[in-house]
Amino acid sequence: MAKAGKADKSESDGRKVVATNRRAFHDYHVMDRFEAGLKLLGAEVKSLRAGHCVISDAYAMVDRKKYAAWLFNLQIPEWNAGNQIERHEPKRKRVLLLHKREILRMRQTLKEQGLTLIPLSVYFRNGFAKIELGVCKGKKLYDKRESLKEKQAKREIARRVKH
Repeated sequence: MAKAGKADKSESDGRKVVATNRRAFHDYHVMDRFEAGLKLLGAEVKSLRAGHCVISDAYAMVDRKKYAAWLFNLQIPEWNAGNQIERHEPKRKRVLLLHKREILRMRQTLKEQGLTLIPLSVYFRNGFAKIELGVCKGKKLYDKRESLKEKQAKREIARRVKH
């Protein structure tokens, strides 16, 4: 039986979710999704496995000249039990591990006006740290109100069906 920790939320496809960006679904329309690997240091992986990660302020960018993608503002706190030499900066920019064709597809999609690359969740799959990125378009205030009304209506229907 698994421990009831933050990082032990398992899904059917072998994913252990560390953090999800629920605010992204409130503020953005998710148009497309990508899965990318994360290039991390050893202490960062230990901290992630313990369930320590703040994803709400993070965003990603694709380099226009090179075939590279970067993740900014993903906060992984320092591992307390780690060596003083292995200390890392909690909000450093991190490399996203993607295939060249995925980067080209992302770059093509992001050329549209108003689209951004937002991290939706951080998780482990088969022992590797992964991040799910969403190509998103910002919602207007009336869109947010509409989605809240839809959620409340679905909840009300579920309540009535249950009773």
